Amino acid sequence: MADSLNQCKRILIIGGGVAGLAAAHRLTELAAAAARPLDLKLIEGLDRLGGSIVTRRKDGLLIEGGPDSFITAKPWGLALSRRLGIEQQLIPTNPACRRTFVVRRGRMYPIPEGFLLLAPTRIMPFVTSRLFSWPGKFRMGMDLLLPAKPLGPDDDESLGSFVRRRFGREALERVAQPLVGGIYTADPDKLSLRTTMPRFLEMEAQYGSLIRAMRKQMPAARAAQANVDSGARYSMFVAFRDGMDTLVNALADRLPTDAVQLGRSAETIDYVDTTWRVRFRDGRHESADGLIVATPAHVTGGLVRDLDATLADDLAAIPYASSATLSLAVRRAQLGRLPDGFGFVVPFSERRTIIAVTFSSIKFEDRAPADRILMRAFLGGALQPDVYALDDDSLYRAVMTDLRELIGLQGEPEFTDLYRWPLSMPQYPVGHLLNVRRIEQRLAARRTIAFAGNGFSGVGIPDCVHSGEQAAEKLFAAL
Repeated sequence: MADSLNQCKRILIIGGGVAGLAAAHRLTELAAAAARPLDLKLIEGLDRLGGSIVTRRKDGLLIEGGPDSFITAKPWGLALSRRLGIEQQLIPTNPACRRTFVVRRGRMYPIPEGFLLLAPTRIMPFVTSRLFSWPGKFRMGMDLLLPAKPLGPDDDESLGSFVRRRFGREALERVAQPLVGGIYTADPDKLSLRTTMPRFLEMEAQYGSLIRAMRKQMPAARAAQANVDSGARYSMFVAFRDGMDTLVNALADRLPTDAVQLGRSAETIDYVDTTWRVRFRDGRHESADGLIVATPAHVTGGLVRDLDATLADDLAAIPYASSATLSLAVRRAQLGRLPDGFGFVVPFSERRTIIAVTFSSIKFEDRAPADRILMRAFLGGALQPDVYALDDDSLYRAVMTDLRELIGLQGEPEFTDLYRWPLSMPQYPVGHLLNVRRIEQRLAARRTIAFAGNGFSGVGIPDCVHSGEQAAEKLFAAL
């Protein structure tokens, strides 16, 4: 019995993004704690690790091609940073500029103080805001009187439908859609509320009114934020002082020597005589006792189609959208109207190229020299696939037109950096959680394979970390 328990198990991880790296790291932790040998291999199709995390440094600029921070309300990113010993490298957002603007008919309006994504929690900033019309404000206030819609535990609703029902069309078009677009690059009329923001459904069921619910919960939320064990220095979002690739590098450094192989793309997965076999495009095969697939859901579906066509179909039913980021560095003197905040979002109804703009060097310190502004435009997504389809030059010119008209940018930027992310953002359609449940049920009969990544329960870095670690724990227990 002791020999079988101590037998070295071989585990293969396909995909070297944050989810795959977190899974690999968690497996090394579990193996060390249990004093059990583990033959671990992580294989990535690109020539680098990190997935959408790409950090570039040039002439005093720190440019993020993908995510520039992660949310602290979800604990898994902070917890991993602590275990890796890189927590002290986290920095908060600039406390002097923590607000976001919305474009309305070509002008910038601040989101009212206390407005939490969908609804106001403070009356006077909302009442005096020029972002909403008086009829729009009245309609949003009707949330206090409207009855709750009874929903069963598996019932779902699109975010667009929910916001219209509780707060009206203006709230959706002017705030909810652009803010959600900045997170999910999604169409709110297709986005599952139960997957992305289930707490709003819970608030409606418990309190009837979301405004009433959020006002009641705010004191407790403030107290919880003040008492988190990581300390009050953290803002809602944090970044690594030297760039987000700090996390990627720290995870890679913790893996066993020669555990990582780059530039090898998987083609098919099969299961033969209790062993997993993965064929790669280079013609070679890899065998393993356990397998974690940490690729986008549509990629994972293609890999397992010969193994389980039904499972592949369920994975293929998770749609993805393509997006891009364009970073620009300009002299401060080139900007005529720079909003006093982290950036701005652009509603789809404005018919602009840009989804949102972040002023990276204002949001976080040490992102650019003092006489420069580093900003980043977000492009494409589910509502604007035609923008993503533009060639690089046309995309640049369209962005510059928007920036000149919206913030008075003069001249040309000193530096630009464009990153394209094809089919990278899962869209979580209505009913998504039921689909995920079907996928989990199909996997339940195959205990030594697990899936991870952003296609299932969250798109942010903490979500991907959690997904990878859950897959690792499931697999380690099975083996």
